[in-house]
Amino acid sequence: MKPSRPRPLYMPPLRLLPVTLALLLGACAITPEPISLAERTQGLAAERAALTQDQEPLGGPVTLDEAFARALKYNLDYRLKLMEEALAHKQLDLVRADLLPRLTAAAGYNARDNENGSSSRDLATGRQSLVPSTSSEKQHFTADLGLTWNVLDFGVSYYQSRQQADRWLVAQEQRRKTVHLVMQQVRQAYWQAVGAQLLEEKIGPVLGDARKALGDSRKIENEKLQAPLDTLNYQRQLLDIIRQLEAISNELGQAKPKLASLMNLEPGTPYKLDVPSKLDTPQLALPIEKMEETALLRRPELMEARYNERIGLIETRKALAKLFPGIEFSLGAHYDSNDFLVNSTWNDVGLRASWNLLNLLNASAIRGSAEAQRQIATSQRMAVSIAVLTQTHVAYREYAGRLHQYELSEEMDSVEQRILGHTRNATKADAQGKLQEVRASASALMSELRLYQSYGALQGAYGQMLATLGLDPLPETIDSHDLAAVRSAVHGMDARWATELGAAR
Repeated sequence: MKPSRPRPLYMPPLRLLPVTLALLLGACAITPEPISLAERTQGLAAERAALTQDQEPLGGPVTLDEAFARALKYNLDYRLKLMEEALAHKQLDLVRADLLPRLTAAAGYNARDNENGSSSRDLATGRQSLVPSTSSEKQHFTADLGLTWNVLDFGVSYYQSRQQADRWLVAQEQRRKTVHLVMQQVRQAYWQAVGAQLLEEKIGPVLGDARKALGDSRKIENEKLQAPLDTLNYQRQLLDIIRQLEAISNELGQAKPKLASLMNLEPGTPYKLDVPSKLDTPQLALPIEKMEETALLRRPELMEARYNERIGLIETRKALAKLFPGIEFSLGAHYDSNDFLVNSTWNDVGLRASWNLLNLLNASAIRGSAEAQRQIATSQRMAVSIAVLTQTHVAYREYAGRLHQYELSEEMDSVEQRILGHTRNATKADAQGKLQEVRASASALMSELRLYQSYGALQGAYGQMLATLGLDPLPETIDSHDLAAVRSAVHGMDARWATELGAAR
């Protein structure tokens, strides 16, 4: 027998009982702990700083390409989709690891308070044939290193990895969809903010004239220099004009904050927009049949539906794979410190086959369920295809309607501006009163506001058309992800789509 070694102290079960009870009671004592107001207040400044940290500051007036680039680089909704896509890729790496064999390392310590002894009984006589003996120490260590590989698990993991790869592609299409939505919103918000910037300097003087005329009328009313009814009617018209102008002012004040939010600028950040010399009208010369084909090939929702259909098909194959028997190979190395063992270390190898026979009874149900999932995915893809075709026609109709409305607004604004010029000339010649000039100025301002709103809506409809066709604002790869490179890439892609669609920015 091998010489004995010092043994670790053995702790009787009764001594472990208080420790076990304390752990159990501690686990049961866990209660919800809401975040306090003080904790929220303490982290508020850091959270606000994190919203816009590591962003390149504005270097001058914001162009449309700059707004696009900032939205693609800093918009929080888009960054969330990027992180979801990265998470899907990490999950793919985890699923791929399931294809590898399982390598398991284990170590243990065993102890008991008496000898693990046994005796033998003669089966013929029923008497004890040997004196009680033991072949195990009261305390001993064990260590194992095992490698196992199951063919069935490998097959199932293979199909799961293919499904997760498609889910990663689905996450990419969802990111594309978010990009299209953000770009459409930026396009419309930018042109509305341009109109707000052009009008904000004009609305103040007109409001000042209206309020001054209202004050003069009140003086006339107090001094009774005019018939009361005429004075009150005059004041009512002035107040109505002031109300409309203040409503316009409030509406204009919301345009720039909306655009700043899409670019993820800190709320309240002052900035100017680069106002173009003229408003170019986007044109769509692509035939509607070509639009339908483009949408069916490029729309992220359809690509997502195609990947989901493929996931459903793989689910059918995975379900069928589970019906086959599993074959497991094993290889192991072991160690046991038990001094009674002749060999304290040994290696083993094994081959084992198993088959869940109950799966055979449910084979038709398993195949039917998987096939039903595939058919649902196919039906969903067909439904999305019909929806995409419908959206293409609706988006084109929307664009055509917005274009017509903009052309009418342009003509109306031209008429209003000419009326304002004639009214001012008449007022200087004392042919008309101040009310007519204020009313004409307010009407011209509202007409100009409607013009810019109509142009913003037209640009929004054009952006909706780009999104409906699935035209990406960025190429598949760009040299760098800094703001200047993104801005250049966006400009190039926008010019490309404008050329292909027959549109002019």
